Amino acid sequence: MLSNSLALLSDMDKCIVEKCLLYPYLLWVAFNVVPVAIASCMVAFGAPVAAGSGIPQIKCYLNGVKVPHVVRFKTLVVKALGVICSVGGGLTVGKEGPMIHSGAIIAAGISQGRSTTFKRDFKLFSYFRTDHEKRDFVSAGAAAGVSAAFGAPVGGVLFSLEEGASFWNQSLVWNIFFCSMISSFTLNVVLSLTTSAGQAGELSYPGLLNFGKFASVVYQVWEMPIFLMMGALGGLTGAVFNYTNRKLTVFRMRKIHRKWLQVLEAMLVSAMTCTVGFFMIYLLNDCHSLAANPIDYPLQFFCADGDYSAIATMVFQTPEASVKSLFHDPYGSFSPLSLSVFCFLYFWLACWTYGLQVPSGLFIPMLLIGAAWGRLCGMLMYYLWPELGIDPGKYALVGAAAQLGGCVRMTISLTVILIEACGNVTFGLPLMLVLMMAKWVGDFFNEGIYDMHIVLQRVPFLEWEAPPLSHNIFAKEVMSHPVVTLREIEKVSNIVDILRHETHNGFPVVDEYDPDHTDGVQFGRFRGLILRSQLTVLLQNKMFSPSGKLSEARHRVCLQDFRDAYPRFNPINQINVSVNEQEYWMDLRPFMNIAPHGMSQEASLPRIFQLFRAIGLRHVVILNGRNQVIGIVTRKDLARYRVWHHGGLMGMEELHISER
Repeated sequence: MLSNSLALLSDMDKCIVEKCLLYPYLLWVAFNVVPVAIASCMVAFGAPVAAGSGIPQIKCYLNGVKVPHVVRFKTLVVKALGVICSVGGGLTVGKEGPMIHSGAIIAAGISQGRSTTFKRDFKLFSYFRTDHEKRDFVSAGAAAGVSAAFGAPVGGVLFSLEEGASFWNQSLVWNIFFCSMISSFTLNVVLSLTTSAGQAGELSYPGLLNFGKFASVVYQVWEMPIFLMMGALGGLTGAVFNYTNRKLTVFRMRKIHRKWLQVLEAMLVSAMTCTVGFFMIYLLNDCHSLAANPIDYPLQFFCADGDYSAIATMVFQTPEASVKSLFHDPYGSFSPLSLSVFCFLYFWLACWTYGLQVPSGLFIPMLLIGAAWGRLCGMLMYYLWPELGIDPGKYALVGAAAQLGGCVRMTISLTVILIEACGNVTFGLPLMLVLMMAKWVGDFFNEGIYDMHIVLQRVPFLEWEAPPLSHNIFAKEVMSHPVVTLREIEKVSNIVDILRHETHNGFPVVDEYDPDHTDGVQFGRFRGLILRSQLTVLLQNKMFSPSGKLSEARHRVCLQDFRDAYPRFNPINQINVSVNEQEYWMDLRPFMNIAPHGMSQEASLPRIFQLFRAIGLRHVVILNGRNQVIGIVTRKDLARYRVWHHGGLMGMEELHISER
């Protein structure tokens, strides 16, 4: 945006005299709309999963949900190029959220040691070609993205714990911390080699987002109640933001589902952002002397010689630079009127922008909005008690934390990220109190923005705890029924038919069961469980024979065959099984899981939920007293039951879960 402003500056000065402001305005709109249109086209027509920050999708993936294309190389390309166009196009977005998603994709690709997109197998890390190992890598990649964006390796680890990884252990903590440290180290090395003022090998650079140092700022005991009130205000404004954005998202899902409409909306928002910025610069007279506050890139616009326009600088410089200005510029650098108008309009623009079909982060817009109204609070304090020498930048930091915390409802990780980004550990206590207050107030009205979008997408996401009102719900009420089962020695034609007509991921293996003579209540005595992916690999390798004996099969399979097929197992319609081969039999006993998790039909929902959440299960077989299969519980069955909170009230509802 800064390069655009420099290109427009000479035209603007000329048109101020000749009264032809329409020309630079249209030029500005064109400079912004074109890159935004490119970003939106790449997302809408290339990789829709690359839209937004990607944090809700990564949360779902780490929770055990299979999100299509979320860690593909194509998604990474669209995410990286799209966020450049979105930020360069002047939208009220940040690049930090997409960096977290990008880090997760890179980690997922490294864990496989190959590229399915380019069909190249480097024969590396084949041991990690499982869902469990891949998710651990994705957790580390998300933490590395936070570390690089904010220069906060410890904050990255805590972010992965609080918002990302669902399954945690001590070794994973060490692995993620090591990855975050390497990410921060690599960023420092690259910056030392690429920045004009850097020296090769100088590793003292912060992350890509630099708030500046708060070395000499202190806080007093009497300020703590003020900070808590600001936290409550952040929770309230965050709840308003989330509520409004939810309504917009529902409207988009119902009305703007065509790809060309999504691109058109992104272009409209870009043009509106330019228009709002143009009229703020034109109507607000916020001129300040360069001698009193020298800045790197002053923009004069309608100000006298020797002065610069503070509101124009806020509009045209990067949002990160604007946040830094609000934190560190001296008192009097911004007029209360211009700051109020900017905060109000930027709030609604950010609310409209988040959810467009472009890669977009939410961290920086929320920090900028909170820093604006936080600085207003600091200016009010300075006006009321000038003898105290209050620093408005301190209140801008508190307001930024409150606004971001009120929107995303993060506490521990966000506190550490802000401490590491600001370089002042003494602010730990007020920041934690502010974030806790913002979360409590925001949770009174609705949930965090990421959780809200997960619910809107109808993803079977499992929370940390089972719904507290679900102790009287039992497995026989939750389970799916009837169950598709396989016999220990099954006919190939039956296996092929089941894989073609059923979408289930796992199938119980039973004996003493005749599918032609069933009572529809029980489906055979439980012997084990076999996955769809295993069946496709066995069919592809012709692991069957006329008698069903494994020794008569044409080929042999080993564990490496299953790892080589992961994660894109061939669908059943791409596996050639002749008519004669369909009359053969397959022995499933050597390949099935002979000790899967099963539960009694009388087990309560919290007990089943705890089993799923603790060890990352995707399905549990439900048995009667004679060890016969009567049902199966999947993640979608559990995710139907959800607790809602609103206005201090609580209840449990049963949702419809999407089949996509």
